[in-house]
Amino acid sequence: MKRRRTGTEPVTARSPLRLRLVLAAGALAFFTAAAVRLAMGARSAGPRYSPNTTVLVVLAAVCGVLALVALLNLAVILRRMRRVRNDR
Repeated sequence: MKRRRTGTEPVTARSPLRLRLVLAAGALAFFTAAAVRLAMGARSAGPRYSPNTTVLVVLAAVCGVLALVALLNLAVILRRMRRVRNDR
């Protein structure tokens, strides 16, 4: 059941799902690469290396979590795009 328009929204408004898809894919690639690079740097860091190994491991973990968030965002976006495609 379609609802009647009640506000001032444009008739031809489009969802920004494709833009979100591109941004989420870019974020996933960036944070995955950053996590891998930081983990490799932490593994090869010596005792007098600055920043120290702990800082690099924490940064790698943060980048890993952000990569997971981007992956979940991609899944949600793809699900919404399929739902919009099936509604037409």
